[in-house]
Amino acid sequence: MLVWVPAAYPIAQLQLATTPRDLSWPAGLAIVSLGLLAIFVNYSADAQRQRVRATAGAALVWGKPPRLIEATYETADGAVRTNLLLVSGYWSLARHFHYLPEIAVALASTLPVGASAGVAYVYVFFLATLLLDRVGRDDRRCQVKYGAAWAEYRRLVPFKVVPGLF
Repeated sequence: MLVWVPAAYPIAQLQLATTPRDLSWPAGLAIVSLGLLAIFVNYSADAQRQRVRATAGAALVWGKPPRLIEATYETADGAVRTNLLLVSGYWSLARHFHYLPEIAVALASTLPVGASAGVAYVYVFFLATLLLDRVGRDDRRCQVKYGAAWAEYRRLVPFKVVPGLF
């Protein structure tokens, strides 16, 4: 893994360096816009969750008080702790919504290559596969950790990553 990621990450950029392509202004603007929007959404989603937890639920999410599930769990040393599961904002769209903009950033950095070099999309495919596999592992871990609270969260937020689809 220590060699794979640094080798796979720059494949698209190396492809562009060896076979440059001209992009139209609209195409370039669309790709840059996709990348910037994905970065904004990723940080915004993480900030929502962090703000809600830091204020014990007193923060607003998209201008409204957040919908929360209080989830208790036991640590390895036997201490009982509480965590807030956010069911508002981005976190009402999908349980692991923040993976979607991460994949979109990888795609935006690869799109300038175009369709001529499929190998350039290796990193996008690798990242999507890695994150989609992680979704299942995270769901199982959270089910064990939070029990009934996680089951309620899954009921309220039925989609894993892509709202309305998966």
